[in-house]
Amino acid sequence: MGVEGCTKCIKYLLFVFNFIFWLAGGIILGVALWLRHDSQTTNILYLQLGDKQAPNTFYVGIYILIAVGAVMMFVGFLGCYGAIQESQCLLGTFFTCLVILFACEVAAGIWGFVNKDQIAKDVKQFYDQALQQALMGDSDASNAKAVVKTFHETLDCCGSDALTSAFTPVWRDDLCRRDSLKTFFENTNCHKKIDELFSGKLYLIGIAAVVVAVIMIFEMILSMVLCCGIRNSSVY
Repeated sequence: MGVEGCTKCIKYLLFVFNFIFWLAGGIILGVALWLRHDSQTTNILYLQLGDKQAPNTFYVGIYILIAVGAVMMFVGFLGCYGAIQESQCLLGTFFTCLVILFACEVAAGIWGFVNKDQIAKDVKQFYDQALQQALMGDSDASNAKAVVKTFHETLDCCGSDALTSAFTPVWRDDLCRRDSLKTFFENTNCHKKIDELFSGKLYLIGIAAVVVAVIMIFEMILSMVLCCGIRNSSVY
């Protein structure tokens, strides 16, 4: 016997929310793949200074986001099918998956909040080390120059602070682009550019996480109500 009245409305409402959830999973998966293969981050985070690899903590969050997007699409499909079939078993499995996914998202959100400043800090330290080697001309200077030039060309910046930003193009034009007098005065230090690069992407991830969390809370409530309605209708 199918559900009737208000419970039937909840059934279709849950289906709609699950469809939105499935679409959100696809969007998050797409955004995560875009962030993973974004030219600016890949150019920087694939660099190697001697035996030292550029900090890739940022990619940990991206891989979590890819996994979350893929699982969301599966869970969304499961919820849609369970709602249409009015199956307590499928809805129960769906609810359990939602709780697990919500817990993982909260954990990932806490990890991201704790590491949001550390990610940019590690990359800036890596850049500063390369810049120092390039300016001092030590044994790894050629490798350091390549690393520094990649930062400068990718982020359109030069130097780690206002002083080096202003004067590096004058005496080391092999490290900074010096197209014109205007470029000399408009050089932006790379620390600022690194902060902008990662803060913008982490902000985007944070918005996606909040939106998904709100949808999941609604879905957990609706699935519980629908399960209760199905159970009551089967009794009568």
